[in-house]
Amino acid sequence: MALQIKQQLRQIQQLVMTPQLQQAIKLLQYNHLEMIGALEQELRENPMLEIGSYEEPLASQDEPFHNDLGSLEEMVAEPKKPESDFLDVDWENYLESYGADYLPKQREFSELNPLENMTTYKTNLFRYLLEQLQFSRVEGLDREIALEIIGNITDQGYLDMDIEDIAQNLNAPVEEVARVLKKVQDFEPRGVGARDLRECLLIQARYMDDYDYNVVNILENAFDLLQQGKFDLVAKKLKISIEETQAAAKLISKFEPKPGRPFMGTETVYVQPDIFIFKTGRDYSVVVNDDGLPRLKVSAMFQKELYNGSSNPKAKEYIQEKMRSAIWLIKSIHQRQRTIYKTTKSIIKFQREFFDKGIDYLKPLVLKDVADDIEMHESTVSRVTTNKYVHTPRGVFELKFFFNAGIRHGTEAIASESVKNQIMKFVKGEDPKKPVSDKEIADHLAKSQIMIARRTVAKYRDMLGIPPSSKRKKKF
Repeated sequence: MALQIKQQLRQIQQLVMTPQLQQAIKLLQYNHLEMIGALEQELRENPMLEIGSYEEPLASQDEPFHNDLGSLEEMVAEPKKPESDFLDVDWENYLESYGADYLPKQREFSELNPLENMTTYKTNLFRYLLEQLQFSRVEGLDREIALEIIGNITDQGYLDMDIEDIAQNLNAPVEEVARVLKKVQDFEPRGVGARDLRECLLIQARYMDDYDYNVVNILENAFDLLQQGKFDLVAKKLKISIEETQAAAKLISKFEPKPGRPFMGTETVYVQPDIFIFKTGRDYSVVVNDDGLPRLKVSAMFQKELYNGSSNPKAKEYIQEKMRSAIWLIKSIHQRQRTIYKTTKSIIKFQREFFDKGIDYLKPLVLKDVADDIEMHESTVSRVTTNKYVHTPRGVFELKFFFNAGIRHGTEAIASESVKNQIMKFVKGEDPKKPVSDKEIADHLAKSQIMIARRTVAKYRDMLGIPPSSKRKKKF
């Protein structure tokens, strides 16, 4: 068969990701703070966009959003030629007031946050050790070695580098590095600069107000047996009584295994809810958070310029392009608010018992259920619920929290989060001297007709940050 070159005409449909569609998708998955940043960026880049006055009347509070959608539809339509001429603009007053909407509102001194609500400066472990080094008598080569040691101490307070490597980096004797390390280990917090847990506990034991020989003796000569909880073997090896061993172990349990813990996680991360759910009587109302979002509108001045016959054609083309971009942005914002509102209302419908009774009544839910309910694609619901938080009468939750896999509960199904909550309650009520095992937790849940395997219990326990029963057991 001979090869031939032919021309064929075919008509097909395909989805094209236009820049406008990509922008709408990005806006949909932004959370509240990211949305504010994106709109501020658009205001800087698009001269057609302006911030509307907040003195303009708002829409009804029953609406899922507060922006005026009616005026938006008029804006999308072909604008009518303005009655007044572009040259009649009062430029003097315009220039005086230009940018007023961008300026922050001046507040009286009485409106400022009280001192107790202001953030304070918090140091970290590295700075804290440097401050102590500055007030110490360590000078010369010893100070260089101390700086190298402090720079290699982890956030937990342990030295993360061998002293041989430190000596090689500074071309100093290993004995000198070991001697300076002892000086650094004298710094606060006690135990800092240790190379392992045993050394960390020994440093704290030697600085006890009431020095206990048994504590030091156990840490130096029977630490492995102590970790395994074999008190009888510890007592036999060190030739002391069981009572003395238990008393020493009780003192050791009060030591800090992570000296840098007080300096860890000092910065508080705040969450800005994207949606608020309020209970009004027996019903729940949804309010999309638009606090801080600028009220955008298309510049009237440039609309007049668009109809000015003497304007440059290239200038008109530029204005038309930017105006289409501005209108599309405003429509995308309102569409985003609509979608968030409809998704939250659907979640309330599916999880009504959770809002009424608590987490034990959380039901299994998947994205497809909500997508079918609001007649949108599953990917749209996924973008809406990602990295967004909702403030409810039950607390603040991520929207993804309400989507859970189902676990068999008798003839019905129960949400995995409800199972985790029951595991947490059961572990909190256990005997510290005889903690429950994963198998016992699974058997306990089976009595409530919640059928899960032991390995599933172990997985949920790890997700909740609960250690295994062998590490939860208290010897005294």
